[in-house]
Amino acid sequence: MSLTKSFVILFFLAVMVFAEAKAEYRVYQFSVKARNPFSMDQKTHVVTSTLDPQSYVAYHGGETTLKIDLVRSWMCFGDTSNKQVCKPPIARAGASKAIN
Repeated sequence: MSLTKSFVILFFLAVMVFAEAKAEYRVYQFSVKARNPFSMDQKTHVVTSTLDPQSYVAYHGGETTLKIDLVRSWMCFGDTSNKQVCKPPIARAGASKAIN
């Protein structure tokens, strides 16, 4: 078997294997509050993000700036390109119960 035929067969096998690949990502929901007592905004906010807790705090100024508490997290499956964050499983379960 020639090298070209081997390459073509290997290429098509690789394409068939990778065609079955699925994407997923984790979503986190935080309770965020400013640590600075002189901050203009002392309210607690609920934030939904794909950043994990450590990355979120580091990206937004560090532990001296923000205090966050993880409320919940969930996985979003399937094609994730150019889409909004999926709803949490609790909300999806509630929506299906309302329909039935």
